Amino acid sequence: MRMLEKDDEEGDIQVSWQDQQNINTFSKYNAQLQDLEDTYEAKKTEKEYLDDLASELELADEDEPVRYRIGDTFVSLSLEAAQERITKSQEELDGEIDALKTQMDDAVEKMGELKKSLYARFGNAINLERD
Repeated sequence: MRMLEKDDEEGDIQVSWQDQQNINTFSKYNAQLQDLEDTYEAKKTEKEYLDDLASELELADEDEPVRYRIGDTFVSLSLEAAQERITKSQEELDGEIDALKTQMDDAVEKMGELKKSLYARFGNAINLERD
């Protein structure tokens, strides 16, 4: 963030009701984007763990049962059943990750439109950049 120079300072800019609504909407999208990014990173990490688990299960002995966690409990499953569950979980996570990407892209697009409008109206008197 920079300080405005005396030359850069503009007089008091009147903020209309619509301008305030646009600023509030931008703030809402910014907060939503941060939440989506946090969720996206968590899902991506979970997907990596599932990928690692799937790789480890490929090396497991087919005759021994696999302890699979469901909620707070562990159940013994055959290797094939555990692999099927992991594959299903991976596919579900892929879908969730894609949906999050779409939501993030939508929020960024809407924020871009609002940024153009607000910077055109207020110039250097407003800071809409993320810290």
